[in-house]
Amino acid sequence: MHWIIIALGLLVFSTTASAQDRAAVEQQFQVWLQDTVWPQAKAKGVSRQTMTQAFDGITLNWKLPDLVPPGSAAQTPKQQKQAEFGSSGRYFNAGSVQGATSVGRQMARRHAATLNRVEADSGVPARIILAIWGRESGYGQVPIPHNVFRVLGTKGFMSTRADYFTKELIAALQIAQAGHAPPGTMKSSWAGALGQPQFMPSSFLTFAADGNRDGRADIWASEDDTIASIGNYLAQHGWITGRDWGFEVHVPASVSCALEGPDQGKPIQEWAAMGITRVSGKPFPKHELAGEGYLMMPAGRHGPAFVVTPNFYVLKDYNKSDLYALFVGHVGDRIQYGVGNFKARWDKIGALYRSDIAAMQRALERQGHDVGGADGLPGFKTRRSIGRWQQASGFAPTCFPDAGLKATLNQ
Repeated sequence: MHWIIIALGLLVFSTTASAQDRAAVEQQFQVWLQDTVWPQAKAKGVSRQTMTQAFDGITLNWKLPDLVPPGSAAQTPKQQKQAEFGSSGRYFNAGSVQGATSVGRQMARRHAATLNRVEADSGVPARIILAIWGRESGYGQVPIPHNVFRVLGTKGFMSTRADYFTKELIAALQIAQAGHAPPGTMKSSWAGALGQPQFMPSSFLTFAADGNRDGRADIWASEDDTIASIGNYLAQHGWITGRDWGFEVHVPASVSCALEGPDQGKPIQEWAAMGITRVSGKPFPKHELAGEGYLMMPAGRHGPAFVVTPNFYVLKDYNKSDLYALFVGHVGDRIQYGVGNFKARWDKIGALYRSDIAAMQRALERQGHDVGGADGLPGFKTRRSIGRWQQASGFAPTCFPDAGLKATLNQ
């Protein structure tokens, strides 16, 4: 058998390989399941019956992104479609925001007893739990179409993060072994995220909760379990009871946008003393003044600005995107308080290739800036490094990459 594996490894495959090549890779996949996955699953208490049922009829899903078939080289796509690479405002389109808000209010009434109980137990506000539920699965209404074992099997066998997805595959088998999911319902996203709260399998094993106390944590069909699981996840990640997530603010020109970041926090009263004010015209709540706050400007000077609390970064533990955490906080506020849109406008920032941003990051690194790695993602370290470079070079700091900046940085 080993000579077959070695021979297959010498072939060069792609996701557009011929049917004959794909058939060979499919055979190697089955060998991998038995030689690599099964011993790890068995060590975690998974039975042969569970393993067999999970992979009955399962083949590779060649349509998934970031696949690296045996013998081929990883390829990084030139263009990315995430909101961070274009206008950040697209993330807050009216349909998504208003839909999540209106249905969220209905769910708040329908599940009031469960939400109140989970809020009391976890310290996480019901509005935040609802907003995450709405964003992740449209309150359980968005179809979750993929077989989790096919997704994680494919990605564990041949993706750019194979080790990570293999561990998640073992966790999914543990979930099946424990009987948490009703038969036939182990459905996931294209990335392997499960159920209504979209937990990766390892997160399920750690944070899923039995909200209706029937002995199972069913995040596929049970709204009570979904609500309890989201609340437990945030609580276990450090949600501070009694603090908000953040406030939209006006940042005067005298305050540099390069002060952004969770490592540059100050008591909120100090931000206020620097001239930062809430756009609502209201003062910062008295109980928040002594607490640490952080300047957060996801589009630099091209969009709304915020002073956020540590709870904002708990939301980012759920999803690493600044815009995701903002969406959740904002929709939660709309559900409970009836607030409107952000006061400041999102400018129409021209779309950039990820490779363009990476080139800017490398240029900044050569000049001694810490951009958090040249990964093509305009995170807070990249944004504030741009602002610092602009300020030192005599430009008005915008703290956000644009098309003209790439050429200027490389002069």
